[in-house]
Amino acid sequence: MQKEYIQLGNTEVHNGQYLLTVFRIEGYDGKSILDVASEVVAESSNGSNVAVGSGTPFSATMGGIIYEVNEVENLVYVAYPWRMFDSGGNVQNIMTFIAGNVFGMSSLKRLKLLDVYFPPQMLQQYDGPSTTLDDMRDYLQVFDSPILGTIIKPKIGLTASEYAELCYDFWAGGGHFVKNDEPQADQDFCPYFKMVDAIRNAMDRAEDETGHTKVHSFNVSAADFDTMIKRADYVYSKMRPGSFAFLIDGITAGWMAVQTLRRRYPDVFIHFHRAGHGAFTRSEQAFGFTVPVLTKFARLAGASGIHTGTMGVGKMQGDVNEDGVAMQQALRVQSQGKFFKQVWSKVPPSDFDIETMIQAEAKLWNAGPRELSKMRTEMAKIDPHASHLKSEWRIMKKTAPIVSGGINPVLLPRVIDTAGTIDFITTMGGGTHSHPMKTRAGAKAIVEAFKAWKEGHTLQEEAHDHKGNDTELQSAVRFFKSHGVHLTPEDEANIGE
Repeated sequence: MQKEYIQLGNTEVHNGQYLLTVFRIEGYDGKSILDVASEVVAESSNGSNVAVGSGTPFSATMGGIIYEVNEVENLVYVAYPWRMFDSGGNVQNIMTFIAGNVFGMSSLKRLKLLDVYFPPQMLQQYDGPSTTLDDMRDYLQVFDSPILGTIIKPKIGLTASEYAELCYDFWAGGGHFVKNDEPQADQDFCPYFKMVDAIRNAMDRAEDETGHTKVHSFNVSAADFDTMIKRADYVYSKMRPGSFAFLIDGITAGWMAVQTLRRRYPDVFIHFHRAGHGAFTRSEQAFGFTVPVLTKFARLAGASGIHTGTMGVGKMQGDVNEDGVAMQQALRVQSQGKFFKQVWSKVPPSDFDIETMIQAEAKLWNAGPRELSKMRTEMAKIDPHASHLKSEWRIMKKTAPIVSGGINPVLLPRVIDTAGTIDFITTMGGGTHSHPMKTRAGAKAIVEAFKAWKEGHTLQEEAHDHKGNDTELQSAVRFFKSHGVHLTPEDEANIGE
């Protein structure tokens, strides 16, 4: 046991000089939780597996502090002096310390980072998002609904022209947002730059036809820095400002890639795809971190949007509470995690203006998503920029939750009700392109499903035109009910049968 890291009951850790964490820790060989935890904290700060005799009085101040333990639940609360991290606002460096080498320690049976807290003094050192969901809403002129999007399917194997044609179909059907699937890159059958050119042409055609702007998210993940920047610069040169996002596979490409894009292109929406996260975040995984923790670090790094899960709806493993907390960690000025209350403020949370923001925000959330949609419609008539916070130097801007994975028009009402907000991007891949009448009809079905939810109608009430004929939504309802999509009693009620 390395007793120098154990300071149970230390209240000084709340003085703004420490990043606070909660781990679930379990060791082998009958070692006590404090014995194992002290080795973890030493390894994740200024020590090693044995007491280090080469330290200095100053280096001793860079050690982590175990300030609370719950032996019943194997919880260990650890404070890290944030001055130990790279002063350049480097998220990769934090993760290397507290969620890096420690996962490989042989004495550990379990090590899961459950929650993290960033004090205001630390937030000042990090970028946070520059371009946000509010900016995308302004560009699209969509204020009263989620951003309704799709992922082009099949995810791989289409030529540049085939891919762009599906983008056009979705946009022409009323959709707002299209994204590359996460593995799409520069395959020989779909050269990257030809894909960009084709998408620009398809977007122009769709915008001319519909009279509405559209957005495409391009995967710029690559083998090396130069290739990533070359792809990003080409997209930047071909697309209109606001009409595109840069998708980065944040787990597999790495935090440095995320922060490079954020710093090099501050006027572009940075779309963090979390491919690979399940190896760390799944509830049955003994090692790693939670979805809310990943989401908080993505916001710290400057991601404009990150996939936060489907709250138990759809095909992806996820927990309604954990994914819901992640959404709030992404969006809110003040969010309650499982262990910590995070205020994304760079000044003391007791500041009058911060308190006012938190109170106003709570009223919006308490109003519920349907009322929020109505309020946004009215607010946009008065001031299209009303949703923008006016005191951005005080706070770290919000990150947009992105909800995807097995969602379709029939499930959309439950997704919105479960989320408790309309402030997210949803990307329905199979939920769009599997429509019996093809992609354009799939997009129309999504739009109709949202309209039904907003107006308080069942899907069946919305699924017939004024002459009583079936609409695209009716076909979608029949298809998804007959093709193995699990419907809850809530879904059945939303359908209206």
